[in-house]
Amino acid sequence: MELRVLHYFLTVAREQSITRAAQSLHLSQPTLSRQLMDLEAKIGKPLLIRGSRQIALTEEGMLLRKRAQEILDLVAKTENELAAEETVAGDIYIGAGETDGLRILLQTAKSLQREYPGIRLHIVSGDAPDIVEKLDKGLIDFALILGDRDFSAYSTLALPARDHWGVLLRRDHPLAAYPAVEAEMLADQPLLLSRQVDNKHALLRWLKKDLSQLTIAATYNLIYNASLMVDEGMGCALTLDKLINTEGSSLCFRPCSPTVEMEMTLVWKKYQIFSRPAQIFLDALRRQIELPAES
Repeated sequence: MELRVLHYFLTVAREQSITRAAQSLHLSQPTLSRQLMDLEAKIGKPLLIRGSRQIALTEEGMLLRKRAQEILDLVAKTENELAAEETVAGDIYIGAGETDGLRILLQTAKSLQREYPGIRLHIVSGDAPDIVEKLDKGLIDFALILGDRDFSAYSTLALPARDHWGVLLRRDHPLAAYPAVEAEMLADQPLLLSRQVDNKHALLRWLKKDLSQLTIAATYNLIYNASLMVDEGMGCALTLDKLINTEGSSLCFRPCSPTVEMEMTLVWKKYQIFSRPAQIFLDALRRQIELPAES
C-alpha cells in the first residue's frame, strides 16, 4: 500500500464524503474513487459503505483507519527524527476570530522563530463560520474557536484562557456609570450584536431572551467597525473584553454581571498530516500549556 493512498483513505474517512475529500485533497472525484477501489481490490475486502449522502466504514475499514494513522504517524516521526539537524522552514496557517487569547499561540510561535527562523506564521482572521470553512477546505492548518461547539469531526486542544463578554459604550452613556452591566439594564437599549450570536449562544442565555425579543440596531463581524457604530451613538455593542483599547477614547467597556465566559479551543482536521513546521508548532504548544505530547 502506498502512503499517498493511505492518506487519501484517511481523508475520506474523516470527511465521510468522496466529494468533500476530493476537494480537500485537490483531486478530481473520479481519480479519488479509482484510487479507493484499487485499494479495496488490493486488500480484497470492502472498506467503505457508500450511502446516498454519507460514507461509512466497514469493520475492515475501521481497522485500516487505525493502522493507517499509526503508519503515517510513525513515518512522520521518523522523518522528523532523521531531519532533526536540518534547517526547518515553512508556513503555518492559523484561522482565528478576534480574541486576546490568540496571544497563547503567538507566544508559542515567537519562541519557535528564535529556534527556527525559517518558520513563518500566517493569521487568517474571520468569524467562526469563515474559519471552519477554510479549515475544512484545507486552506489553514489550525482554527482557534471560541465557545462550546460540536468538535466531534475534529481533533482538539483546549487552551488555558477564557474570554469575557461585556458591553462597549460611549463614556457619556448612562450605563457607563456602573462597574458592570446586568442583563436587565439592556432591556430597552439598541444593541449591536456579532453575527455569530444565535439563540443557543451563552450571551442569549445571560440576557434570558431570544433574538426576537431584543432591539437589534445592527450586526457586525469586526469589532472595530462596531466600535465606530458605538461612537456614532447607534447603540451598545455586546463584545469580548480586550479587543478595543478604550484608554483615552470616548468609549469604555463594562463586563457582564454575572460573568459570561467563552472557552477557547484549537481545532484541526482528524487524521491530518501536518507539515513539519505545523507539527513542531503543535508539539511546542502542548509543552507550553503542560499537556502530554499524545492526546
